[in-house]
Amino acid sequence: MIQGMTTPANLTSHLGVPLGRPLRIAVAGAGGRGSRYADLAAGSAEIVAVAEPRAHHRTAFTDRHASVAVYENWQDMLAAGRLADAVIIATQDADHVAAATAFAAAGYDILLEKPMATDPADCARIVAAVERAGVTMAVCHVLRYTPYTRALKSLLDNGRIGELVAVQHREPVGFWHFAHSFVRGNWRRTDESTFLLLSKSCHDLDWLSHVIGRPAARVSSFGSLTHFRPSAAPAGATDRCVTCPVEPDCAYSAPRIYRAGLAESTPERYFTEIVAPTMAPADLDTALRDGPYGRCVYACDNDVVDHQVVNVEYEGGATASFTLSAFTPMESRHTALFGTKGEIRGNGRWLHVYDFHTQQTESIDTTPTATSPSDTHDGGDEGLITAFVNALIQGDPTLILSGATESLASHRIVFAAEQARLTGSVVEIPG
Repeated sequence: MIQGMTTPANLTSHLGVPLGRPLRIAVAGAGGRGSRYADLAAGSAEIVAVAEPRAHHRTAFTDRHASVAVYENWQDMLAAGRLADAVIIATQDADHVAAATAFAAAGYDILLEKPMATDPADCARIVAAVERAGVTMAVCHVLRYTPYTRALKSLLDNGRIGELVAVQHREPVGFWHFAHSFVRGNWRRTDESTFLLLSKSCHDLDWLSHVIGRPAARVSSFGSLTHFRPSAAPAGATDRCVTCPVEPDCAYSAPRIYRAGLAESTPERYFTEIVAPTMAPADLDTALRDGPYGRCVYACDNDVVDHQVVNVEYEGGATASFTLSAFTPMESRHTALFGTKGEIRGNGRWLHVYDFHTQQTESIDTTPTATSPSDTHDGGDEGLITAFVNALIQGDPTLILSGATESLASHRIVFAAEQARLTGSVVEIPG
């Protein structure tokens, strides 16, 4: 423990019972996602403890949450006794199963960053631990909580386009976002993190399950790593952007991307804060010269795919096709939904509803005040935190749309899709 606090005596599991006082939250992992969730929760709950092994991330966190107890790892925080009602677990993916099962056993309600775990057996272990302990868990499938999704789900449930027959869904990761996270960053290697579909797009396959509202039956998938490898490097490229003579003409230039993030309110800001310990230009220059995020995208040790397609058949015959691509602008998802009485096309904010009978289109602006999708997932981050905090304060777990059982089911689709990609087969989804 780095700095301490007294363990409150009145922290008990309150599943189904209103809390009657402010919610207390601990945070395990103060990187980009853990810090984002804590900042959002601080408006309606008390952030009381943080565990983070990286000193500059701890400092950045305590600059915003000054009164928290601080630990170097989640194990020390857990060993300190029951510090909070709930814990946000946003550690590295491979650590989720140990942390989630331990905090569940200690009686903490849990907000677990996606993916739940990196193999299906560990996902099932987490669910079993949560059920055994009788605690509440929400997985951070933030797309379920956006105003856009709620509006779309209402249209479908009310039969606006009749029976849903097929869905086309595309996740445009964004070329420089992909380079940051999946070529230079923490999710670049399957053996150190997990495969791309799980680390990035378990969101989307979960969202499709939520929107379609039927169990998945079988899946096929194709994809590969085609571009971010040495054979694609331009002539004359070096292994770091700051020494590269062709850097000015490269779309994936690290200096161009991260220096743009030094400015406030830019899409790149969130990523630059991950790269450098401070927003001082000199600190960023040092990080680009010496750190992993200054490497040439064609000279990294990445192995995850840079594009993938997934086809899912659901019970009753409805189908969905999903495309994940690195080679896009930074923008929201695009979806087309085809029903027996009409069609809906959406982009994360606008829904365009075409009626076969009237041959008219209604356009619905679902989030007129939404900010950058890279910052808030079209309002999903706020929606998730509001639902989680209110569920625990009110003692009403039904406010949580991404609970343990629902998330386990959608994770099984993801694991089956990767099996299908690796084997070139159609894989049945376990019930």
